[in-house]
Amino acid sequence: VQLQASGGGLVQSGGSLRLSCVASGRMFSSSVMGWFRQAPGKEREFVAAIRWGARTTYLASSVKGRFTISRANAENTVSLQMNSLKPEDTAVYYCATARSYSMNQNEYNLWGQGTQVTVSS
Repeated sequence: VQLQASGGGLVQSGGSLRLSCVASGRMFSSSVMGWFRQAPGKEREFVAAIRWGARTTYLASSVKGRFTISRANAENTVSLQMNSLKPEDTAVYYCATARSYSMNQNEYNLWGQGTQVTVSS
């Protein structure tokens, strides 16, 4: 399985972006797809995750109410809808898969290449 992330860009504060992550290959129903982000000079942090075979979603407290994670199994795609973006959301966003839910990046064994999101004030 390979992951391909896309959808990043430059947006003004308060704007929206939609990130997509396409998985090539079979995704197991027990798998979890997550989004992480890493800002310059900071640690990579958990943003959101969704179970591939269920509707269960997880969101970091910093993005709750603004971000939504969803999946389209037919297209092997997981999306991250980001609304009300803030300058502090500026980071490289990565999608990754894990065997089970975790906020720990070390539990994720396959990573996409990352997509840059820049929010101007």
